[in-house]
This record gives sequence, structure tokens and C-alpha cells, in this order.
Amino acid sequence: MQALKLVPTILYFDTVAAFHAEYPMGERDLLVTSKGLYESYIKPIGVRIPVIYPKRYGEGEPTDAMIDAIVREAGAYDYDRIIALGGGTILDICKVLALDVPEKSEDLYTGVAAPVKVKKLVCIPTTCGTGSEVTNVAMAELTRFHIKKGIAVDETFADLAVLIPETMERLPFRVFVTSSIDALIHAVESYLSPKATPFTELFSLEAIRLIMKGYKAIVTGGEEKRFAYLKDFVIASNYAGIAFGNAGCAAVHALSYSIGGAFHVPHGEANYQFFTAVMKKYAAKAPDGKIRELTEILRAILDLDADAVQLAVYDALDTFLGKLIEKKPLKDFGMTEAQIETFTAQTVGNQQRLLVNNYVSLDDVELREIFEELF
Repeated sequence: MQALKLVPTILYFDTVAAFHAEYPMGERDLLVTSKGLYESYIKPIGVRIPVIYPKRYGEGEPTDAMIDAIVREAGAYDYDRIIALGGGTILDICKVLALDVPEKSEDLYTGVAAPVKVKKLVCIPTTCGTGSEVTNVAMAELTRFHIKKGIAVDETFADLAVLIPETMERLPFRVFVTSSIDALIHAVESYLSPKATPFTELFSLEAIRLIMKGYKAIVTGGEEKRFAYLKDFVIASNYAGIAFGNAGCAAVHALSYSIGGAFHVPHGEANYQFFTAVMKKYAAKAPDGKIRELTEILRAILDLDADAVQLAVYDALDTFLGKLIEKKPLKDFGMTEAQIETFTAQTVGNQQRLLVNNYVSLDDVELREIFEELF
């Protein structure tokens, strides 16, 4: 059994300038980033490098239409290496951009075209959530079908994953929270996954510890306290990415793609809506398995009484995370009661690659119950 696979070489630098000093960027590279990140971190270095700004082609998470437009713009440049400087959207786009992209990138997601890597890829995350720099998962909304699909093959791994806390100093607090909650959920789902190994568990548990330590400091000391913990958060996000890249994510992510695709809810925020509801379903269905170990870990972190029942621990986690970001009824995102059935069917039909990683199996009735409870 494979215990751990880690493909990209992982680098750490305190600043972008320090990275450039050791791994110079130049005219044979193609930089994909935002204008704000370019102005803050690349322009001051004085490096000459072609740049693409994906926001010219759309806001939010990637779509196949955005990718197709970026591929056309990239065709104007002659380059050997792609440098992805940004959040999960930019990193996922660049994983595809590094391939031999057909006329319609949709064909890569639907399996019509085989992925062939043709460019080197350097991923520099500027949020502390996706862990995308160390995974081979590249998500996009397929606009023709109104669903999110992913590619997860060796060809979509980065060559270098570069951690630079400096690049996260510009994050608005809400984006910081939604991205880091995504990392927390990666760590928890991979820890509970039947594919977890003693190696992946190390990364999952340390990610949980680092994130919750930082959250406790922020809840106590205010949102500005996050700046003292940026290194911890970027490393925790990376650890969680390593863990779920090997052991997988599960029902939380599978359910979240419904509102993420339909209402363009940011990925971390969408996951957050389903997080504790799924954990409670697990705890009710198989309370004496690995979920009990997770419950005890969270009980200690949250300083709860030893006699608190499992479901109360997840209620307490909900209350704690609610001090960072509000959890809303699904109808507040625009969901209708009729979509409970639609989203249940879509989750069962389209997200089996995630649902197979559940701690315990959840059938369509149980998934529907989660939608109903949260509606």
C-alpha cells in the first residue's frame, strides 16, 4: 500500500525577493497573477517577465471559459515555465495551462482529451487554504453543464511549491478565514478518510493543531493577531494539502460543490456551511471509530469538559468558528427548497470520487437530510 506521495519540491522563503534571488524569474517565464500581487511583490524586484491577469476574463473560481481565454492570451508568448502567484483559482488555472490544452479545455475535464504536460510549473500560494501547490487537483466550473469538475493526474502536479508568508499580508480578513477553514476541513477529512495512513495522519493532525492555535489567538486578541501566525497558517495549509492529496477529501467537499457551482460561493465558505453537519452525521452513525479520536482532539483544543458528548463537541466547534465567520442557512445563498432534491442527485451522481473517502458511507437519504437540515 502506498503510504505517502509527495511530488513537488517544496521551498520556503520569507519574501518574494528572497525566492527570486535563489530561483530567478525572467523573460522565459510566464507569470500568472493579479495586478495587486504584481505591483506589491514582482514590480519592486525589477524583473522583466510577461504577465497574465486572469481577472480580465472573470471573477471568482475558475471556469473552462476563463481557462480557454487565458490559453489564447498565453499563445502570444514564448516561455518555458509558468509561475502561478495567487490563490486556488490561479493555481488551478495554471495546472491546466501547463498542459497541451485542446481548443476546448472542457475536453480535459470530461476525459475527451488526455492530459500531456508541456511546461514547467511553479506554484506560489497567496492564500492559506487550498494546499493546491502540492496537490494534482485542478477544479473548474464547466459552464455548459453548470457543474464543477476536477482533473487529478500526475501531469497536473507542480514542479516547485513555494511557501512565502509575505504574500498573505494583503489578504482581507474574510478571505483569510474562508481559506484557512478550507485547510482545516482538508486536514479533518483526510484524517478520517479510509485512505489515511500513519504518514498522512501526521500532516493532518499538525495542520489541525496549527490552525486551531492561530484561531484561538485571533478569537482572543482580534483579527490583527493573524499577522503573527502567517507562517503557521501557510505551513498548515501545505500540510493539509499533502494529507488530502494522498488520503482525499470527502462528503463536506462533495456537498459544498452544489452551492459553490450554483451560487458562486467561495470554496472555503461553501465547505464551512456543511462541515459540522457532516461530522455530526458521522458521529451519530459510527461513534466508536476514528471520529471519536478526532472528537477527543477537538475537545482538548476547545478546552471542553471531558464528559461532553460527541455532538456537543461539534456544536462547540460551530460556536467557536462562528466567532470568525457567520454560518448561514443555505437559502440565504439563493437555494430553493426544490433544489434539495436536485443537489442531492448531483452530489451522488457527480461526486463519487470524493464520497468514496467518507469516514462512513452516507447514502442519498442521509445526504438529503443534511441539505434539509441546513436549508
